[in-house]
Amino acid sequence: MDLLVSLVLCAVVLILLMLLSRGGDGGKRQALPPGPTPLPLLGNVLSLDRSNIIQSFMQLCSRYGPVVTVYLGGQRTVLLAGEGAIKEALLEQAEDFAGRAQLPLLLDMTKGYGMAISSGPRWQQLRRFTLTCLRDFGMGRKRMEEWIVQESRHLVTALSNTHCAPCDPTLLLRSSVSNVVCALVFGQRFNEQDARFLRLLGLIGSILRVLSGPWGQLYNVFPGVMRWLPGPHKHALQGAQEIKCFVGEQIQQHRDTLIPHSPRDFIDCYLLKMDQEKDNPSTEFHYENLECTVLNLFLAGTETTSTTLTFAFMLLAKYPHIQERVQCEIDSVVGGDRAPVMEDRRKLPLTEAVLSETQRLLDLVPLSVPHMATQDIAFRGYCIPQGTVIFPMLHSLLKDKQIWADPPSFNPDHFLDSQGNYRSNPAFLPFSAGKRACVGESLARMELFLFLVSVLQRLTVSAPLGPDSLDINTEPGAFANLPRPCRLIATPR
Repeated sequence: MDLLVSLVLCAVVLILLMLLSRGGDGGKRQALPPGPTPLPLLGNVLSLDRSNIIQSFMQLCSRYGPVVTVYLGGQRTVLLAGEGAIKEALLEQAEDFAGRAQLPLLLDMTKGYGMAISSGPRWQQLRRFTLTCLRDFGMGRKRMEEWIVQESRHLVTALSNTHCAPCDPTLLLRSSVSNVVCALVFGQRFNEQDARFLRLLGLIGSILRVLSGPWGQLYNVFPGVMRWLPGPHKHALQGAQEIKCFVGEQIQQHRDTLIPHSPRDFIDCYLLKMDQEKDNPSTEFHYENLECTVLNLFLAGTETTSTTLTFAFMLLAKYPHIQERVQCEIDSVVGGDRAPVMEDRRKLPLTEAVLSETQRLLDLVPLSVPHMATQDIAFRGYCIPQGTVIFPMLHSLLKDKQIWADPPSFNPDHFLDSQGNYRSNPAFLPFSAGKRACVGESLARMELFLFLVSVLQRLTVSAPLGPDSLDINTEPGAFANLPRPCRLIATPR
């Protein structure tokens, strides 16, 4: 009898937990987008392939449609798939979908400060100020072009100094790209041999790998448990803290040498804005937001572009005939006597197509950086309740068989018309779209073009064991798809 009572009580508790795990939406629950039935506490986690979460999500979308509800632990999540649903959300209902999800691992790194994972007035004020400030210091303009060309020279020299020995290009590319960001944010560049700078770059790479890997996934689904457990996530948090200490030192140096009427960089501009807003009790321009916004810019501005460039050189080593065609195009337009400039871009359609196809195939942030419903959202006849995490699945655009002739393959013809002219595609949204589109998109596009052309103008990249030895399949992750470690040879032309 006691056993029967216990079983009944367990059943009642499980039913209550299931109801709780589905959220307290009352009558709104029936208006949720369709999706699989969640288990108590665990949600749908057990039915997902944690080694390839993206494919699990795509299978759900194939079954339930372009708008799907799935529970990651107790967190209600909505998946958006396909060009129609994603553009309708991010462009036509941009204000509704402008909130940012509070990913626990990123939240613990930043305490909610900074631009990347904030929403509402904090995000609006910081984004507007950051865009204005970065543009004033040359982002997307001639001044920035000159900085990137200068860093490109350092990169070509560093690659040449490997003397045709196999090397992992990741750190060299990360250093060059990071120094462009450092010029904007810190007003200086760092020597490629600077031990502390190299350590910080290594930490940036390791943080992204943890965010994308199983430990990061577990932390974001079960933060209350993972905060108590040892593992790589602890090292990622410690790494973020070490980078914040570096940022803090830079801020203090700027404070000590600040000239009010002659700002040198982003930090100077922010410090001046802080002084202007010091009597405003509701201002978002305070130290914590400065520290974390600089952290956001330093991490995101370094890793995303350098990862894309690493993958581009892997692909060109894998397909030497395409590399040769790109080099011939560069030779005919730029030649060998001058540095490339952005005006060359429209005359280099194949080069541009290779860069676009690299971004498409890499699919760097397949779920986009997650959004969140900051209020109830009416969307396509459904109700997405406040507090729901929203994944606009960029993967569903970049790998759609209905849009691209051969999605799994590296094929620059995806971006070329029959006359060999560059052809844009409305489904190509590697930087996302709408109000939460990447702040540094214009800078990233400029860096990708100038770094790639500068290197191929002077060097040829190859694989030590031949093209067939390169594995260009990325390491699938929930946050980012990352190229597998590789070694390449840079040979002077």
